[in-house]
Amino acid sequence: MLILTRKELETIILGNDIKITVLEVKDGQVRLGIEAPKEVAIYRKEIYDAIQAENRQAVATAKPVYLLGDILAEMKKDGNKNGKNEE
Repeated sequence: MLILTRKELETIILGNDIKITVLEVKDGQVRLGIEAPKEVAIYRKEIYDAIQAENRQAVATAKPVYLLGDILAEMKKDGNKNGKNEE
């Protein structure tokens, strides 16, 4: 881990196109300004962790693609039992 010390309004450059500027240090909090290309996703860690947990849960509960045909056939069959006609 690289550890840097920065003062207010000082900047760190990541790669060629990401700038992180310390905007304010106050009451134990640091405000950062981040300039990055639109295609670079930027998340607070707690949000990123929540997204990752949701993705893992979705993968764990997802039906395999090869079952989608069976599921659709069952839905059509159940729809026809209820007096609905698929055309």
